[in-house]
Amino acid sequence: MVVVMQERASEDQIQHVIATLVEREFDVHRSTGALKTVLGAVGGNRDFDTGLIEVMDGVQQVLRITEPYKLASRTFRPTPTVVSLGAFRIGGDEVIVMAGPCSAETEEQVEEAAATVARSGAKMLRGGAFKPRSSPYSFQGLGEEGLRMLRAACDRHRLELVTEVMDVGQIELVGRYADMLQVGARNMQNYSLLRELGRSRTPILLKRGISATIEEWLLSSEYVLAGGNTDVVLCERGIRTFEPYTRNTLDISAIPVIHKLSHLPVVVDPSHGTGLRDKVAPMARAAVAAGADGLLIEVHPDPDRARSDGAQSMFPEQFERLMAELRIIAPAIGRSICVEPAARRAAVSHA
Repeated sequence: MVVVMQERASEDQIQHVIATLVEREFDVHRSTGALKTVLGAVGGNRDFDTGLIEVMDGVQQVLRITEPYKLASRTFRPTPTVVSLGAFRIGGDEVIVMAGPCSAETEEQVEEAAATVARSGAKMLRGGAFKPRSSPYSFQGLGEEGLRMLRAACDRHRLELVTEVMDVGQIELVGRYADMLQVGARNMQNYSLLRELGRSRTPILLKRGISATIEEWLLSSEYVLAGGNTDVVLCERGIRTFEPYTRNTLDISAIPVIHKLSHLPVVVDPSHGTGLRDKVAPMARAAVAAGADGLLIEVHPDPDRARSDGAQSMFPEQFERLMAELRIIAPAIGRSICVEPAARRAAVSHA
């Protein structure tokens, strides 16, 4: 249930309500807005009489949440969550672009990809060091060596790094290098991993499972939120359907649905969503028009020689053209996609 405190409720009144809920075996999560404090109470007894809380000093309203996901629900937090990463925010007015290669392969490849995406206006470098592949014989990533390459390139080009963590044992290692930890589609329902990430304070990018419903996706986010990590960003990356022409079916409708059901930001991965390079730009444009808070795009300096997912990776010139197109689309819906100032780019290139 959700307890909405009055606008002028004192801290003592808020703490008294929290103590009462905890005494009745609820886990309490506090959300403090500009005017009001909202308490999310999870667990406890289903037959609990909410009237006991409604009559307490400082309480304005008590609402029962009918959705199985509580902390991810709009009922708990009516205003959108904004996740801060360095100098920018995901979920604000700016559409944040995360771009880079599927996996780190060589220092030259990572450096060229980072330079390209930074020059074009992306704010984050995406790239894998540990790669979950369908075949055990496919390239599995460079591990910590790849993390070092990605981190060094980010530092040179003033980018933040998002990279995948595959199991609990990798959280500490990957967390030393990454600014955001990605949970891949195959791990969306790896509840042991999600619980541990809930104890982390590094922002999480949670990809939708290959065949997951939106409710299942939000329930997975609930595991992270319940652990205390409120910096969760959802990523729509396509789902498996009967259509064989594209790698997956990119669910653009998930964007407005998520925004209605949940306060969490949602970004879109048109690269995995289609698996075809020539389909990435149209789907990226559609995602921004539909209200996506960000994009996750694969860009490789030489996709035809990429060790993984070359067919869905954009050439640098394609990505630059796409970014120019997105700068026309975003203002039409009240958003923006910023370009790195020329002076800053020059400072980076001479660093």
